[in-house]
Amino acid sequence: MVPVIALVGRPNVGKSTLFNRMTRTQDALVANFPGLTRDRQYGEATHAGRRMILIDTAGITGEEIGIDAAMAQQSLQAVQEADAVLFMLDARAGLTGADMELARSLRQRNKPIFVVANKIDGADPDAVMAELFELGADRIYPITATHGRGVKSLFDAVLGVFPAAEAPLTEEQEAEETAERGIRLAIVGRPNVGKSTLVNRMLGEERVVVFDMPGTTRDSVYIPYEREGRRYTIIDTAGVRRRRNVSEVVEKFSIVKTLKAISDANVVILVLDASEGLVEQDLHLLGHVIEAGRAVVVAVNKWDGLDADHKQNLKIDLERRLQFVDYAEVHFISALHGTGVGHLYQSVHAAYAAATQKLQTPRLTRILEDALLAHAPPMVNGRRIKLRYAHSGGMNPPLIVIHGNQTERVPVSYQRYLENVFRRELKLVGTPVRIEFRTSENPYAGKRNPLSQRQVQRKRRLMKHVKKSRKK
Repeated sequence: MVPVIALVGRPNVGKSTLFNRMTRTQDALVANFPGLTRDRQYGEATHAGRRMILIDTAGITGEEIGIDAAMAQQSLQAVQEADAVLFMLDARAGLTGADMELARSLRQRNKPIFVVANKIDGADPDAVMAELFELGADRIYPITATHGRGVKSLFDAVLGVFPAAEAPLTEEQEAEETAERGIRLAIVGRPNVGKSTLVNRMLGEERVVVFDMPGTTRDSVYIPYEREGRRYTIIDTAGVRRRRNVSEVVEKFSIVKTLKAISDANVVILVLDASEGLVEQDLHLLGHVIEAGRAVVVAVNKWDGLDADHKQNLKIDLERRLQFVDYAEVHFISALHGTGVGHLYQSVHAAYAAATQKLQTPRLTRILEDALLAHAPPMVNGRRIKLRYAHSGGMNPPLIVIHGNQTERVPVSYQRYLENVFRRELKLVGTPVRIEFRTSENPYAGKRNPLSQRQVQRKRRLMKHVKKSRKK
């Protein structure tokens, strides 16, 4: 299970700062004035090897009117869909009436609540938090979100509430699970682009409800089936719209379930509406797929009926704006009439095979050596970055671990170069490639250099000579 954790509290207590630190992004705006966050922000975070979904929310004071009231309602809805809540306080400002009211409201939700005292830098935590214990909390976690102080202990406690993450599947276990459950396909896209119609067409029956109204699908539906002797599990998901257009409570839950479905899938089919073209929300959703490391196939639906000029302009736009995911196959289909749907399976199989193939260490190291010969790493402070060997670190997506010296200083541009080389040489289609650098430890760091046998003998002769000279 991937836990969903909501960050709530008064305005300007540091929720967005903590969100950005944990997700390692700058997705949430941060500034020194209240009310900057107006909508919920979702992001994936990793702590101690475990994944979670964080929700950044607008501040709540209890006195909201107008747009502020809508913002507060969004924050309370985030609490409903979360598995745990981080109730953040400003340790410098102390406890306020708004904090007390919000604490009472959160206790009624019957969810794990972690009280967090932010901004404790430069002060004695015990003295600063003395007043905060009026909330009646068993424990308060002191942190400084800007510098990361106390954040590790906080999330150790948060994740300790949830069942321990299962160990990653071995290659043999992955093969057994695929044979049993089949390739897991998640069908994702904006509302009303034809996801459910595509699911029914791929299944060959009217299995899910189809209606010409956005938001018909409210949950992620898992459907196992078999085609030409191969097993699959198809996941029909709810459409994901811009958050400012999401008003119904049930639809807000659907967004979280869609993100979870993406994480649970082996291959994601992103459905676009050809009549509307490629919009920003399509790219935003594609970003979630890439961030989750899933193989992806793009299906441009409702292709029938478009005139030749519209088709040509759309192809040019897709080629230009999808350059960052040029490894994904693009299909032009009509889910309603079945045109081109059968060809999706070819790309699904190719993407899944690339994402789960076994990568041998000798082959990876040879590819790395050839890449270094063709284009050497840059110099850093007069020293050349040395990359020695590579091996596989996991599948779906393929993870390549490279060992060497000064690897923490490898530029992003050179990392992209290596990703392209590995993708080309390994013929990886439809899947992202992740590279992890590890710096080799010097076994003699901090120690005296060992002397050779000849140096030891020479040193002994020299000492004898010194002793004789002193006697004389």
